[in-house]
Amino acid sequence: MRIGIVVHGPNIIDSGYALKLIELLEDYGEVKARLGGTMGRTAVIDASLENIIDITKKLVPSDSLKIFHDDNVDLIFLLNYGKSDVTGQVFGYKVYNHYADKIADNNIPVIQIERPGEDDGSVIGWNNDLDIVKELSERLNLAIVTPQEIYDNHIRQDNPGINQRIVHGVSPGENIMVNSVVIGKTNSDKLILIAEDNHIVDIVGGELKAHGVEKLGEVDLDSAIIKTGLLRKAKVTPRVISNDKPNDFKITFLDHAGEDVYRFRDSSVVITVGDDTTLISSDILYRFDIPIIGITDGDLDKVVEDGFKVKNSIIFEVESGFDDIVGQDIKSIIFEGKQESYGYSDIEEVKDRIVEIINNINCKYKISYID
Repeated sequence: MRIGIVVHGPNIIDSGYALKLIELLEDYGEVKARLGGTMGRTAVIDASLENIIDITKKLVPSDSLKIFHDDNVDLIFLLNYGKSDVTGQVFGYKVYNHYADKIADNNIPVIQIERPGEDDGSVIGWNNDLDIVKELSERLNLAIVTPQEIYDNHIRQDNPGINQRIVHGVSPGENIMVNSVVIGKTNSDKLILIAEDNHIVDIVGGELKAHGVEKLGEVDLDSAIIKTGLLRKAKVTPRVISNDKPNDFKITFLDHAGEDVYRFRDSSVVITVGDDTTLISSDILYRFDIPIIGITDGDLDKVVEDGFKVKNSIIFEVESGFDDIVGQDIKSIIFEGKQESYGYSDIEEVKDRIVEIINNINCKYKISYID
């Protein structure tokens, strides 16, 4: 039997269960595993699992499922470790339905293993009630939860005509991230995002961050990737892997944390715009020994437990609200509207040019160097 495994998120990897489950499923047939999502990539690298879990493509989980469907495997597994049983089950519901919308036939069984090792963990047969579901529930000591139970308990809405999105399993004081942009903070354990004309206009159970909503722009609330709290909770020792630097000094420009940071791994230095983008991107690029020049304004929302930065990285903190303005001028002047440039010889030369740009804008700033 050919088995495809989609591993989602850093928690299932950091807990050690991704590898345990992959090895367990090898009892049932030939196994191939790939990542679904982005944040799990650093966890795969730190755990030295890139030869076991394919991280070469940036894919949403439903697309990772579809790849195995198109390969005509016999069985597909989704491995996840949500913040709670509710968030994990709702996540699986949305992923499975997005996947089902992308395929012409739905004849390959899809099984989710959620929060293994926890008292509220579960096994979900999304389109099947195969014997292997019961067998795995017994072997892993996990409850069997049906798709209908998840729909009835967590998905069904009393007012389906309202363009809203209920977010489950939140706690007060957590960041709310929509498509990798922080748009607010929770103040309750119940959260509802409300959109009008594909723009978020209000939230119930939290406070909106106007600048974040503006940066997010138009969004399809039904398909948006929404997360609350830390993207990765585990305390880890980052693994730095060898990386071939280009012969010429190459700088690249990144202004949105949702971009595929991994495609910049051949850069000499990456310029990042925004506090959260700088934090997330520098943490990932640390694994490839790539310094960053971050343009921030001190409006940081903590989205990872520890944000690592390569030695010799430089952080500009400009006046509040000026980070995007400075970023736009940097892209126009240094990159001529493109995303990469070879017009500089070292990071100090790039820094000096950014100083000139900021001085021309006439805003206050301070510079920090990472030792």
